[in-house]
Amino acid sequence: NISSPLCSGSRSSKTFKPKKNIPEGSHQYELLKHAEATLGSGNLRMAVMLPEGEDLNEWVAVNTVDFFNQINMLYGTITDFCTEESCPVMSAGPKYEYHWADGTNIKKPIKCSAPKYIDYLMTWVQDQLDDETLFPSKIGVPFPKNFMSVAKTILKRLFRVYAHIYHQHFDPVIQLQEEAHLNTSFKHFIFFVQEFNLIDRRELAPLQELIEKLTSKDR
Repeated sequence: NISSPLCSGSRSSKTFKPKKNIPEGSHQYELLKHAEATLGSGNLRMAVMLPEGEDLNEWVAVNTVDFFNQINMLYGTITDFCTEESCPVMSAGPKYEYHWADGTNIKKPIKCSAPKYIDYLMTWVQDQLDDETLFPSKIGVPFPKNFMSVAKTILKRLFRVYAHIYHQHFDPVIQLQEEAHLNTSFKHFIFFVQEFNLIDRRELAPLQELIEKLTSKDR
């Protein structure tokens, strides 16, 4: 059993939403194990590359599920600090504020607190991941034509949770000794979205300096 380098025994395993499991024995499970093994090598640039002969959609799907679980756990550790009072708006520093809309239930963007926004966001992502027509878990079931655009939207939104944690809750992250875990997770996420060009540069602006710092050592 390959232990993920992102899991340290001391960390609370409190997740904010139920964890999304990839079924054992499935091809996607093998891909996840491959991802964990290459992560263990410490070379994130190599770890995010599409394994030879694999389907890009499936690789993106497996990693998207994994990032959802990681962010879920990271946010779970700081939910006590992210409240209606502390974060009445969903922001990533003074220049960036996010309003929620999912295009179906809430069509017109609404201004809401960070915990409410993140709840909407993670519930929405979970619904996409659980949709077998979008994220097929059975072998041989093809991915839909719009899969990549859905995956890009999911990753763009998950980025906002990282951005909020870094801008508004970095002190508790340090107090909880989660800093290395957060940085590794975010760095892995950034290398992944950069490798396949999944998030527009403008969307990454709130953490641009951090991204440059984290990725400059590995050019």
